[in-house]
Amino acid sequence: MAQEVNDGVGAQNGGSTVVTFTAVKPQLFVEASKANDAVQFYKAAFGAEEVNRALHPKRKADQELPLVLYAELKLGSFTILVSDLNDDSSALIKSVGTGCVICLETEDVEAAVAKAVNAGALSEGETTEGDATCFGGRVGKLKDPYGFVWQICSPAKNPVDVEA
Repeated sequence: MAQEVNDGVGAQNGGSTVVTFTAVKPQLFVEASKANDAVQFYKAAFGAEEVNRALHPKRKADQELPLVLYAELKLGSFTILVSDLNDDSSALIKSVGTGCVICLETEDVEAAVAKAVNAGALSEGETTEGDATCFGGRVGKLKDPYGFVWQICSPAKNPVDVEA
């Protein structure tokens, strides 16, 4: 079910900006090379179903398993993402257990980012296209006044097939 958000500002100016979010997907970061184990645990412990996965294209040695960029798990009616924490300088979270990135999906990324910034969030860079952490759609990154990191993303266009 989609959740509509009206900022009230548009209504004061004779119009209204409505942003519709279609999903909330918490992304859990685990110690590098442990994401696959975590996915197996969530399947066994909670009956999670893996519906999508993307692997990091680089590995340090041929004998090492590739890092998991994200594994998308369905838990009942909601979804979580599990990712290996890596030493890549573009990683959103730098240590295990100290943070969470919350991805919100909407068709209008720019309007949602602008609305959050107007409410007090700090934009972290420009809205971009093709960020692998948000399934390849448009993505804007924000930090709210309380330190939580949010990604506002457009829905996936071409999901990656799950490899067993």
